[in-house]
Amino acid sequence: MKVLLSGAWTMIATAWRLNPRKTALAVVLVTAGAVAAPLLAAALGWMTREVVAGAAAPAVLAGAGVAVLAVLALVLSHFAHLAYYELAELAELDFDERVIEVSNGSAGIEHHERAEHADTWTVLRQEGRRFRSGLEALLGGVGLVLAMALTAVLLAAQNPLLLLLPAAAAPPLLAGRAAERVLDRARTATAEPTRTALNLFHLATSARLAGELRVSRVQGELRARHDRLWEEATRGLWRAHLTATVIRAAGQVVFALAYVAGVLLVVRDAMAGRRGVGDVVLVVVLAAQVNQQVATAVTLLGDLQRMAGAYRRLTEVAESVAGAAPALPAGSPPRRLCDGIELSGVAFTYPGTAAPVLREVDLHLPAGSTVAIVGENGAGKSTLVKLLCGFYRPSAGRILVDGADLRDVPVDEWRARIAAGFQDFVRYEFPAQHVVGLGDLPRASSEPAVRAALDRADAADVLDDLPDGLRTHLGKSYADGAEPSGGQWQKLALGRAMMREAPLLLVLDEPTSALDPEAEHALFQRYADHAKRVAGRTGGVTVFVSHRFSTVRTADLIVVVGDGRVVEAGDHAALIAAAGTYAELFALQAKAYS
Repeated sequence: MKVLLSGAWTMIATAWRLNPRKTALAVVLVTAGAVAAPLLAAALGWMTREVVAGAAAPAVLAGAGVAVLAVLALVLSHFAHLAYYELAELAELDFDERVIEVSNGSAGIEHHERAEHADTWTVLRQEGRRFRSGLEALLGGVGLVLAMALTAVLLAAQNPLLLLLPAAAAPPLLAGRAAERVLDRARTATAEPTRTALNLFHLATSARLAGELRVSRVQGELRARHDRLWEEATRGLWRAHLTATVIRAAGQVVFALAYVAGVLLVVRDAMAGRRGVGDVVLVVVLAAQVNQQVATAVTLLGDLQRMAGAYRRLTEVAESVAGAAPALPAGSPPRRLCDGIELSGVAFTYPGTAAPVLREVDLHLPAGSTVAIVGENGAGKSTLVKLLCGFYRPSAGRILVDGADLRDVPVDEWRARIAAGFQDFVRYEFPAQHVVGLGDLPRASSEPAVRAALDRADAADVLDDLPDGLRTHLGKSYADGAEPSGGQWQKLALGRAMMREAPLLLVLDEPTSALDPEAEHALFQRYADHAKRVAGRTGGVTVFVSHRFSTVRTADLIVVVGDGRVVEAGDHAALIAAAGTYAELFALQAKAYS
């Protein structure tokens, strides 16, 4: 009940904040329309009594009242719908904004990578589209409470025992809540197969992936897996819906018995001469309305409880993200690196897992140097980059920036002094100017700055294939949008990483995976030249992660990572002379390309 009341308050407060006038109008119209129904029953009873008594004038007056109330009962709810329809759309956008805010409310990315949060995000994306039914349930519930109270008063005036009829609404309401809890658990339990099935649907319908799917001839396999997962999710939801239906039906049976008993009670009084025909009509109509009110209440309660559950989930994940946020440090990053970045005894284990990904890493990245990190897949290279960028904090050990612990530096200030390009880069469907310019937001609208960044990334040639140059809209979100190739998207992402001219740390994590080895080697040389310019300005460190050993041979420092440890470190000549892991892997790759 606490969750339900909290969710209801959140919804009405959200609607009021977005548009007080429309919220008030919707409440008034829904309430008036709901109250008109029991008043209509009273008017019908009055009209029947007058007709039976042969009183023409009162009968006509009562008939006019019946007509007016009938129109109000039918029309007011429609106009209320017009009022809260726009409110619901605004509220859905507000809910989406809150989800985005919570998603980006942490300096780290732990809440995105933790398995227990994945189901929550899946449900939130689905439930955010249901605010309209939730708001309708809330507003309808307000009117329904008043209508049921008025109905109870009218029934009590006929026979106090008839007050048991509204009381008989309790079992269906309690059954409805129990049924919704069953469905809520089922939605959570089936979130994983649903999410996986939706991912397969995206793969099977993506224009970008269509070629590979056809060459591999995996369309049938994807469909089969999608069908199995969807069947699994549907089966779980079907069982839950069946159980919920049985629970709701049991509650409705209790009310149906009370309904029949109430009608028989009034009919008995009428046959004994204690009640007139008008009273019988009044009670029969009111009893029918109570039946409708109970059915409506069960439906509205389910919708309201479902939306309240969505807000509960959002609050829980928001508190989890806020709870994981460390206290704001008081330090600040240096304006210039003199010594460099040092990792001392660094170890890291991903939350929710037991095996460490990095162990006892001791490493010094000298100021002004170009550092290449190499190693086999799964060795821990990307995790090392995540720690340097502040996405996670080490489970043990320290990362020092010119002797200052990175824990003591506000992560936002540190991020403002670094630049990064990742293998999993974002394909922003914006004008090309902004696709690149977002790498340094204050200068995103500066065309000279964007062109200079593209030159540094050796990506200026991409503009030659864009019909309107930097003003070209990219992506299929636009009817006339251009769709660059995979390599061109990656070059634009590299240009974005080059927007900041003088970072303390430039990280390039497998940023050239879509390029051939020769193009990557040439690009690394440009990065090395850029790193020297950065080193002259800020003493910045350039970290380049690659699985191609031949590309990084000119780096000042080559770090070989294996099994979560730094296996070797040195320049190319020293590592070749050591005849260790680097020399062996270098020889193997050189042989493969020869």
